[in-house]
Amino acid sequence: MITPPNPLRVLILGAGSGIAQATARLYAAEGATVGLAGRNVERLAVIGADLKARGAAATESFDVDFTAPDAAATLAGMVAKLGGLDHVILAYGVLGDQALADRDETAAMAIIDVNFRSAAAWMLAVANLLERQRKGSLVVLGSVAGDRGRRSNYVYGAAKAGLAVLAQGISHRFRGVGPRAVIVKPGPTDTAMTAGMAKGGPMWATPEAVAAVVRKAADSGGPVVYAPGRWWLIMAIIRNIPASIFNKMNF
Repeated sequence: MITPPNPLRVLILGAGSGIAQATARLYAAEGATVGLAGRNVERLAVIGADLKARGAAATESFDVDFTAPDAAATLAGMVAKLGGLDHVILAYGVLGDQALADRDETAAMAIIDVNFRSAAAWMLAVANLLERQRKGSLVVLGSVAGDRGRRSNYVYGAAKAGLAVLAQGISHRFRGVGPRAVIVKPGPTDTAMTAGMAKGGPMWATPEAVAAVVRKAADSGGPVVYAPGRWWLIMAIIRNIPASIFNKMNF
């Protein structure tokens, strides 16, 4: 891949999330120019000021409703403000309420709309841009939940599974062209999204640990990366549990 200019131009979609902020700090320490896209511009301004204090060359905030019709069409304007684009981190999403989704198809479709339909539109828009410029990286935050459907979060997991296949397809499309596309699959991570869950123990990761994987994935590695890496083995085991046994498990 062609070495990008210094400083890097990075766009983070869903910049208010815990993993996104931890990733942005890594880029700031490198002196990158960071674009922060989200729905709370006041919060983005606070994050941007923190990034500048940490070494970012510049920051730009973009007020975006990612699920709005044709929202991804605003990508070109963001790129123009950043002066170009090297890396895109797609980090937004909602866990949703699976119990509600079981009873209410509208609630289920809302989870899918945020986590797959809208994210897919942004991924394809970014893919077209990177393919035209023949360089750059798209890193998408997926989830280990997408590796096998479980009763506790299968609608969310289905959306993340779709993102994984799309990211892998884009990576295959980029073969021999120059850019790269990666799906990063974190295990349970201590963020606002998991605020209502019991936490602690070796299965949980910090946003900083996942961010380190995300940052590395933008530069090297395969199209599918687990964060932390031990989840590759854990999910390989879970995927291969026979259905007759798996369906008796309560998790």
